[in-house]
Amino acid sequence: MARAHPSFKHRRPAGIDLRDVPWIVTALSFAALCVAWLVQFGFGYAPCELCYWTRYGYWGVIVLGLISMWFSRRPKARKFWLTLTGIALLVVLGISVFQVGVEQGWWHGTEACTGVSTVGMTAEQMLDAINNAPVSRCDQPAFLILGISMAGYNILYAVLLAWFAFWAASRRTHR
Repeated sequence: MARAHPSFKHRRPAGIDLRDVPWIVTALSFAALCVAWLVQFGFGYAPCELCYWTRYGYWGVIVLGLISMWFSRRPKARKFWLTLTGIALLVVLGISVFQVGVEQGWWHGTEACTGVSTVGMTAEQMLDAINNAPVSRCDQPAFLILGISMAGYNILYAVLLAWFAFWAASRRTHR
């Protein structure tokens, strides 16, 4: 009869440790913000209103990711917080889809994106509207890479991060 070796008794399966997923999702969300800051401050492209909305969404994901980290050793709590993190990433995805739709002319953006109409305004009101106009318009992408705007790439990025968070939340944890 073959003897079992104790060193092989407690081997973990290969792959990603579910306790590390909150760290990974949080770090990748912060990386998205770093890319946005690089484009803004490094290359001088001013963000539009919807770009700021996307950033706020990533900040929410980071907060939920930090909470998930706190509970990373408790499987049920980790699953709950990772599910909320995935939902927050779906919100980021929704904002990005909305922004791409505005860029493509499929629908109108918010008033902050395109400015207010100057019809019927006095000269003083028009001057005030011009001075308070957004720095960058949401309906005109600042630049394109391979014909796709940053919001378009953000759709793919948010989908992958949301899938990863939901995948980890759906895994069974063996203790």
